[in-house]
Amino acid sequence: MLNRAIVILLMHWASFPALAYINQQTWLDPQFVENAFINVALRNEYSAGSKPLVKWNQPVKVWVEHKVADQALHDQLTDAHLRDLQQITGHSIKRVNSRDQANIVWVFTQESEWRRDIEKELGKSALANVHGAICKAGYQVGRDRALSHAAIIIPVDQARGHGKLLACIVEEVTQILGLPNDSESAFPSIFNDETPEDLLSPLDVILLKLLYEPQLKAGMSEKQVRPIIRRLLAQYKKDGTLKRAVSTAKQGELFQLIGY
Repeated sequence: MLNRAIVILLMHWASFPALAYINQQTWLDPQFVENAFINVALRNEYSAGSKPLVKWNQPVKVWVEHKVADQALHDQLTDAHLRDLQQITGHSIKRVNSRDQANIVWVFTQESEWRRDIEKELGKSALANVHGAICKAGYQVGRDRALSHAAIIIPVDQARGHGKLLACIVEEVTQILGLPNDSESAFPSIFNDETPEDLLSPLDVILLKLLYEPQLKAGMSEKQVRPIIRRLLAQYKKDGTLKRAVSTAKQGELFQLIGY
């Protein structure tokens, strides 16, 4: 197994600042969390207006294609984060051995092949939204209004050149679980570019837990989601889930591997 020193070296000088959430415990405020959830889960950066809730009903099955070197590093980071996401959400998230078995295709590629891979996995229309992006993900919704297929394309040389390889690995797959939007309303969070850390924050932990509560159904509107979120957050506050979010984030396998 790659040790922590090798991982950090291969991240190409990615910065690891002090944790932004030490003095900003926003996840303890139910109203803040509610607004963050609405803006991250029910909005989309590519079109205006409220969107239906999206999430996976079926088990998530991820197939990873390696088109560049450092496969061991990429596998270690990917596997650690997938296990963290499964632990937090309680939803089945597994690696599979072939494309045919998968509903998420994850490609580690290079910048020179990036646009070609995006078109292959996400369709030509996805190329309209790559300007300024470092990595790319997208999903499809099935007839049951749940997520049915998704793809992630990470041009490793480009991501490393911006110090964003870890950020791409963490954010893209987390977003295609059903939290598609970046928002200033969420902080500290991987869904906010002003947050300096690249790992899941305590707020992110709560957003993921909420999303995969069985009371929330794929296709629900904002009007349907809000009262459920309020009840769940009241329960979370009462049972200590909000307070435990810090320890949950820090106990994650990827946090233990990378740390800050």
